[in-house]
Amino acid sequence: MGACRETCSTLSNAVSRNISPGPEGGQGARQNSGERGHGTGGGFEAESTSVPRSEATVEIVRTVPHISYARSADGVSLAFTVAGNGPALVFVPWVPFSNLRMEWQNPMLHRVFEQLSRRLTVIHYDGRGTGHSQRDVADLSLDAMISDLEAVVDRVGAAQVSLLGQYNSCPHAIAYAARHPRRVSRVVLFGGSARGWNAMSDKQTQALLSLIEQDWDLFADAAAHQWLGWSAAEAGRATAEQIRGAVTPRVARAMMQVASAVDVTGQLADVAAPTLVVHRRGMPQIPLDVPRALALGLPRGQLVVLDGEQPTLFGEGPDAVVSMLLDFLCDGIEPAGPAPVVNDAASGPPRAQSGALSRREREVLQLLAAGESNRQIARRLGLSTHTVERHVANLYRKIGARGRADATAYALRNGLG
Repeated sequence: MGACRETCSTLSNAVSRNISPGPEGGQGARQNSGERGHGTGGGFEAESTSVPRSEATVEIVRTVPHISYARSADGVSLAFTVAGNGPALVFVPWVPFSNLRMEWQNPMLHRVFEQLSRRLTVIHYDGRGTGHSQRDVADLSLDAMISDLEAVVDRVGAAQVSLLGQYNSCPHAIAYAARHPRRVSRVVLFGGSARGWNAMSDKQTQALLSLIEQDWDLFADAAAHQWLGWSAAEAGRATAEQIRGAVTPRVARAMMQVASAVDVTGQLADVAAPTLVVHRRGMPQIPLDVPRALALGLPRGQLVVLDGEQPTLFGEGPDAVVSMLLDFLCDGIEPAGPAPVVNDAASGPPRAQSGALSRREREVLQLLAAGESNRQIARRLGLSTHTVERHVANLYRKIGARGRADATAYALRNGLG
């Protein structure tokens, strides 16, 4: 608890030094960097006045927080908000549909953010080209997205942060955590994959994305109601408007193309932070094998399967999800319970959901899947045959394999072969 108090105090002081809120709505938000930024409302004047913590954020959010600005390494202006008190949690924006103002105005999400902000410092920002951030951008690469996240964290002044990534932002969170292991305390991922295409290849998803250029309004309605599962009531309408206001069709299509090609598989082993990989059992768009493989690839990954079909983190049972997040992010409590046995027809016979394989176990599994014997693996890795046999026994137990054939099939299924 002492470390938590020290981190929270440091963040509070840094926020009060660095952030100058603009007028409500962010159209004329100011920053004290001496630079001009470009939100959706055009430029804004710089100002060097520092703002007390109580003015920059509120402990229980009743309105949309003031929008401030950070500047990425290539000069792109990024709109962000800070609300609450406690350990810092960054909502890594789900580009191309990030729209922080309308997310705060969504009745259900507003309640979620309010609950989280009672124990956490909740940081939102709009990705480049979207929302209230600079719209006229050319670089949509993974490196640009990581640079944006670095800029926001630096601007807020947080010594350590937790990250929450959803869908296309999951690779961004993974890459940042891999590059800054000492700065990331915990990670939560939902609806994503280390390989962007794995989370986007479903036929329904591809059919929906084809509407972006054909009929933007229809796409927004379909994405809100059919793909994201919102009803036609207030929350559904708000989500559709959030999508329409977030980005232009041209930029949306370009970002989705970039996202489909992203692959951070090679960086998974460098993520030191405990990570929850969250999935809804009945969501049809992403098969369970995708988050299972992601959790397996992370050194401290844990798969958490929630009941329900709606492909949104907070869409079903939001209070329970918030409680799980607060336990994990504030108190370090991981969801309890034994690893479930999963049986789905597309994946073969029932098998135990693995705990996270160590880096060495992944190396052994890869070589095993390549057909090498225990003795050959030992020579290649500079280990004794007995040590390799112990690694093989441990990884068999973790992935529920009954022998070398099962382990090889598992490795191939999860991109480790």
